[in-house]
Amino acid sequence: MALLNFKKRDAGATAPAPVNPQVEAFLKGYSIEVMPRTAEKVENFRDLLPEGTRVYIAHIEGTPIDDMVKTAARLAADGYPVMPHFPARIIKDQATLADWIARYQGEAGVDQALLLAGGVDKPHGDFHCSMQLMETGEFDKAGFKRLHVAGHPEGNKDIDPDGSRKNVDEALQWKQKFSERTDAEMALATQFAFDAKPIIAWADALREAGITLPVHIGIAGPAKLQTLIKFAIACGVGPSLKVLQKRAMDVSKLLLPYEPTDVLAELAAHKAANPDFNIEQVHFFPLGGIKTNANWAIDHGGASGVPANQQG
Repeated sequence: MALLNFKKRDAGATAPAPVNPQVEAFLKGYSIEVMPRTAEKVENFRDLLPEGTRVYIAHIEGTPIDDMVKTAARLAADGYPVMPHFPARIIKDQATLADWIARYQGEAGVDQALLLAGGVDKPHGDFHCSMQLMETGEFDKAGFKRLHVAGHPEGNKDIDPDGSRKNVDEALQWKQKFSERTDAEMALATQFAFDAKPIIAWADALREAGITLPVHIGIAGPAKLQTLIKFAIACGVGPSLKVLQKRAMDVSKLLLPYEPTDVLAELAAHKAANPDFNIEQVHFFPLGGIKTNANWAIDHGGASGVPANQQG
């Protein structure tokens, strides 16, 4: 099975392709990521996203907290549960963390968060990892109901510069133990990858290691190949970058859009055959745009992709 689907659309075709029922089931309750600047381009999220879609708000270094909270409040007003990023390395201290939590809660009703180290090399203040954020007790004090932490199906060279998985795996064991002593629901929200077989092997290895946190698997939405390569380099996605670079060598495919059809079909088939498989949901990175990603889900997700404004 091809890892990437570069099939051209037939300009004369009007009938949508039949929905794969396994993919429809696998996409139920999918989540998606936005940033304040990308959210501004969307006139009405309810025309694009199903009712109740969890929307993560990525906090990139330099983004004012005011913009983050404003975006969260807009999405919440549209009826969507919001999960803002809390990147440890750009949070100055515990007082700043408590202020952010209070603002998100007070202005947008937020009660869930994605905790991660963040994509900066040098911490801006007291924190350098998500575990330190959890240890402050601020999320527990605020009564947050759900905390997600990062997962890395292909490892993370920022955490394990030697290419091993030692530090990543030790951190997962710590987070597993934390999940057992907190009332908050926890899950692993992963970096995106393009090949189903290594994803399945990684998820199975987690369970064998006693990590029972459910996995929300990161999937790159439809995008130009050049765009994906740029993000893969920035995010340190190793094996997937090699896949993309191999495709880029084929000039006939270079300008055709990537769609996540094949990787999702393979993961969905595995989930259907193994209902206890620990991948619980799909989390989309809309690297080619929110509208493009949402429209792909509408076309391929059946009932799982129907936007809120079209639901009966």
